[in-house]
Amino acid sequence: MGALARIQVVAQDQGRFARFYEAHRDACLRAVLAVVGDRHAAEELVAEAFAKAWAAWRTVQRHPAPAAWVVRTALNTRVSWWRRRRREVALADHDIAAPAIGGTGVDAALMAALRRLPARQREVIALRVFLDLDTETTARVLGIASGTVTAHLARAVATLRGQLVPTPHQEAR
Repeated sequence: MGALARIQVVAQDQGRFARFYEAHRDACLRAVLAVVGDRHAAEELVAEAFAKAWAAWRTVQRHPAPAAWVVRTALNTRVSWWRRRRREVALADHDIAAPAIGGTGVDAALMAALRRLPARQREVIALRVFLDLDTETTARVLGIASGTVTAHLARAVATLRGQLVPTPHQEAR
């Protein structure tokens, strides 16, 4: 392949990736934010995941759900960061960042309720609801059975409904 042909292929890849990024960045950010609960950390994780997606774009673009690949990569990066950081010792309380919720496009009460869910249920909600993936794709991304995805989703929705939807008894107060 000549140099000109390689340049054209790279330019086409850049265009495809730019369109993918524009179309999926916000949804990926909301999905990661739903799991992480910290806007700043979610933005860093998603940026890192998109950088990795660009580096492996020829593979990622053939993935059945490239946006899910980005979210899974962001969540895996979070685990790597956590493992590295758990060996560090905080010097004082001021080193702990407060969670930032403003401007996410997601209701603050919903974000608080999502943070109270177990991690796997948050991941299922992030992929099924925020990225609108089907059960099979969510199962493949998380490495679990589709029935397990359905069970986690049902439990999460029931928990969220109990926390967010007022009952007639609560409305009477």
